Amino acid sequence: MLNLLWILLGGYVAGILLPLCLPRQPKAQIITTTAPAIVSTSTGVVLGLLGLTSSDPITGSLASTIPLLTFAIRIDPLAAFFVLTISLAGLAASIYAIGYMRHFDGHTSLPVLGALFNGFLCSMTVVVLADNGIFFLIAWELMSLLSYFLVVTEHENAEVRYAGLFYLIMTQVGTAFIILTFLIFFQEGGSFAFDAFRHPEQLLPENMRTIAFLMALIGFGTKAGIVPLHVWLPYAHPAAPSHISALMSGVMIKTAIYALIRVYFDFLGGQFPWWWGFVVLVIGAVSALLGVMYALMEHDLKGLLAYHSVENIGIILLGIGAGMIFQTYGLKEFAALGLLAGLYHTINHAMFKALLFLGAGSLLYATHTRNMEEYGGLLRRMPWTGACFLIGAVSIAALPPTNGFVSEWLVFQSLFLSFHIPDTFLKLILPLAAAMLALTGALALACFAKAFGISFLALPRSTYARHAREVPIPMRVAMAFLATVCIALGLGPMVVVPLLDRVVAPFTGVSIEGQVLALDGWALATVNVEFASLSPPILALLLGALSVLGLGIVAAFGGLMRKRYYKTWGCGINLTPRMEYTATGFVQPIKRVFSSIYQPTVKLETEFLHESQYFAKRRRFEFHVEPVFQKYLYDPVLALVTALAGRLRVIQAGSLHLYLAYIFVTLIVLLLFSV
Repeated sequence: MLNLLWILLGGYVAGILLPLCLPRQPKAQIITTTAPAIVSTSTGVVLGLLGLTSSDPITGSLASTIPLLTFAIRIDPLAAFFVLTISLAGLAASIYAIGYMRHFDGHTSLPVLGALFNGFLCSMTVVVLADNGIFFLIAWELMSLLSYFLVVTEHENAEVRYAGLFYLIMTQVGTAFIILTFLIFFQEGGSFAFDAFRHPEQLLPENMRTIAFLMALIGFGTKAGIVPLHVWLPYAHPAAPSHISALMSGVMIKTAIYALIRVYFDFLGGQFPWWWGFVVLVIGAVSALLGVMYALMEHDLKGLLAYHSVENIGIILLGIGAGMIFQTYGLKEFAALGLLAGLYHTINHAMFKALLFLGAGSLLYATHTRNMEEYGGLLRRMPWTGACFLIGAVSIAALPPTNGFVSEWLVFQSLFLSFHIPDTFLKLILPLAAAMLALTGALALACFAKAFGISFLALPRSTYARHAREVPIPMRVAMAFLATVCIALGLGPMVVVPLLDRVVAPFTGVSIEGQVLALDGWALATVNVEFASLSPPILALLLGALSVLGLGIVAAFGGLMRKRYYKTWGCGINLTPRMEYTATGFVQPIKRVFSSIYQPTVKLETEFLHESQYFAKRRRFEFHVEPVFQKYLYDPVLALVTALAGRLRVIQAGSLHLYLAYIFVTLIVLLLFSV
């Protein structure tokens, strides 16, 4: 496997350097960018599968001259699972980039964009393989900085620069908390090697373990986008090129999920009080519900998808939080089920979210806008994109038999098993979380009914949509690949569950593969109780058979013989795009129901005819949702920091002598402390 790792890293290095060495030949630059990435990500898929099936972890290291730093890697089942996830999404993004990067020719440096793309993929892979704290932080910072430069690709736009700066500040705040977490482990382990974190010379005191838990939750939660640390996602993800958005939303935020599992179940040994799991569960439930609610109000397609990342991170944390609670009470099988459900949703979300972002990129490529109100009728003009987007929409809405349905079903089962917990409070809380997940699912279905219906159905509502054409073949191939993976993950839990069981078993101490899989692997069941069971393949066959039966009945009664084409009846007048249901109108009832959360601002201006005040000449309607967290949490902090910085400006006098005095005083203070 180490040979495969060298091939993987070598490919990424080639993808970074080769495009920069070529003269201005766009086709050659795109090929030298994407071909090494395709080789590396394909190798990553093989490496991930081998790592998942390997009996022992594979380790390797290179010494460095920097104290405490070792370039150590470890390929265990958890790392291998995330390498597989990153590589699958990266492979699709690399194929997509063959066609999509032409979009940037002439106003962006293709070699730089290609080098950053390969470096970003490489850094994410190294993050999940690193086995040393400082090495991990270096890779983490590289991942953050490279993604920042990719976000500001179109830096001539002021909104893009603001999105990049906001993202950079938030990610650096998160990194500060991660450093504090590792310093706590270093204090007890005496080394930054992850093995010292796992097996410290003396166990951490309870208060230090709690501080480490909270530091890790804030630090990695900022990258994951949990509420209320999610505010950078709706800015950064839409601003980046679409194949980068697919990677950021599909897999980059999952590196934080990897790190949380690594810290809680590996470094801390899976030993924690019940309230840790409760905190993770509540954050997951709130993130899931608020994420989808804000997504419903978005008419920028990529912004809508960014908010759904918050929602799905919440669903993943629901499974992990339930697993932590069960682990506290010694219910190991149930803990394994919760953790397995969270990981299953992790790879599922990576696939369908990457697919949806690539679909959004295709619409942007064809129409030059992200505003859904200017789409319409695109299914006739872009049937491949429409079909793939529909599969992604059905998957994220958790409709059977797709992958989103299977993993959310497992999350539901783990939450419903709360009646085994001896604590009455938790017996009530977990079903309440399940109810919030059910509401989340219903709102997600409404959201993607809007996204698909407004974008692809009815008549074109703009000139761009009217003249849209299907995207180049590589972009279609990438979307079809991810759509196929989504269907395969939904129909093949008998393959996925055993692999995930190998990830979960070392942390919970039990293997539940035989209990989760029933009917020789053709059905899913709950653990140790006859609670519920489900067979995705049989369910898919039944749905297919019912569809064929319905079509057969229609054909048998002469539906095909009587087919004729005629324009839609419109009360005697010709239909125009202005009569269509808009995205704003679609969400109006939901906005009214949840107005206390949205706190909407509605502005209606009417200009009447001079002849009569009863007839309007023109109406102008504006609607804004109040950014609650930004207004009440971040803006006051920003105002405080700005005011403090203004007062501290007095120490920046521009005098060299004064700065030397600062240094002198600092040295004196340090010497006094050292004594």
